Amino acid sequence: MMLSRFSPHSRAVLQALFVTFLWSTSWVLIKIGLADIPALTFAGLRYTLAFLCLLPFALRSGKLRSLRAVSRRGWLRLILLGLIYYAVTQGASFVALDYLPAVTLSLLLNFTTIVTALLGIVLLAERPTALQWIGIAVFMAGVAVYFYPVDFPAREVVGLLVGLLTVLANSISSVLGRSVNRSGDLDAMTVTVVTMGIGAIALLATGVAVQGMPALNLTHWLIIAWLAVVNSAFAFTLWNHTLRTLSATESSIINNTMLIQIAILAWVFLGERLTVQGIAGLALAAIGMLVVQVRRGAPAAQPAAADPRDAPAAD
Repeated sequence: MMLSRFSPHSRAVLQALFVTFLWSTSWVLIKIGLADIPALTFAGLRYTLAFLCLLPFALRSGKLRSLRAVSRRGWLRLILLGLIYYAVTQGASFVALDYLPAVTLSLLLNFTTIVTALLGIVLLAERPTALQWIGIAVFMAGVAVYFYPVDFPAREVVGLLVGLLTVLANSISSVLGRSVNRSGDLDAMTVTVVTMGIGAIALLATGVAVQGMPALNLTHWLIIAWLAVVNSAFAFTLWNHTLRTLSATESSIINNTMLIQIAILAWVFLGERLTVQGIAGLALAAIGMLVVQVRRGAPAAQPAAADPRDAPAAD
């Protein structure tokens, strides 16, 4: 194989970049699928199928046996995390993507990094450093440059409001997920499988009840299957594999490239054009996000398994 020519670290970098590329293509595929599939039903189908793909691996490895020792309070947190991250965050992100250009929502969802840092002050006693405050300021400057002058069509205003709900839900689930994983009672794979199962089934049930189940053709099922099997189950597993080699800071840098990747893919496949001003805004925002994440990632030479809440909501 070609990758065998590279060092383990170089292979991990290339694999991580490949994962972020897969996650970035999700935005294009979702936009295409939303032309015919209702947003909530679409999201529910994607994550329910992804859960069914991951479940056999969790059962075969015996990881779910640790659930027997989980307290009632622990189960409550798992249920809450599943509902907030999958049912609310992913459902809202699909709805927002139905109203907004992919690049706009991608930038908006990166507010999660900022909001999570602020929520961490209150909920986790994690106070940002002076450098992180600078990063927040740079990110906000990038957003201001990108959106100036502020003039949104009525349809996009709806998408922005739903997008803000997505950011808030994603930030809360990120803090809650870190609290759950920090306790060390369950490994990251078990947390992911359980919370995804709870949230995905609730999301699918809500989507079918509210929006119905459309007649899906082969193309629709191929998009759903690809998003679930390749861009969710496979990509998450490969990302975890890369974290055995990459530091959290390196992973954050690679993850931040998605903002640019999504912009390029949306331009090529969706016809979403970017001005020089828009590109400058995205670049500033990406730099700001990186600065905010550096302190969180710096101490970890060998990070634990990935938390999917660290990736953009529509990954």
